[in-house]
Order: sequence, then structure tokens, then C-alpha cells
Amino acid sequence: MKLVVDLNRCQAFAQCVFLAPQVFTLQGEETLLYEPRFDAAHREDVLRAAAACPVRAILVDRLDVPGAGGTDGR
Repeated sequence: MKLVVDLNRCQAFAQCVFLAPQVFTLQGEETLLYEPRFDAAHREDVLRAAAACPVRAILVDRLDVPGAGGTDGR
């Protein structure tokens, strides 16, 4: 899995940092740093962080998750 954060949209509310500190960190008070490719063990935390973002700045690529848009004809 990988993720992208729209840093123009991000307002540094830091909900993602609290929910997935292994992937997201704040540098100073406003600069968000993140790992675009993260370990699958942190998948649930990252999905919770994306859902909790008040400005919806976090996009998660879930194409590698079974049933998430595959070509099985559904």
C-alpha cells in the first residue's frame, strides 16, 4: 500500500499523527512528514488516520487489497 497527502489541503490538525505515529509525524508545529510506502502491519492505522482527517487530505492506494477494485468482473 502507498499513500499521498495533499499538503496544500493539510491544515496540520495532526489526527493522523495520533492514529498512525509509525507513518506520520509533525516537524515543528505545522509541517507534516509521512512515509508514502508503509508496512502492511500499519494498514488499519493508516486507514483510520485517512478517515479521521477533517480536510480529507490523505489518499490511500488500496489496489493491493483483495476485492478493492480488482479485475474479477464485479
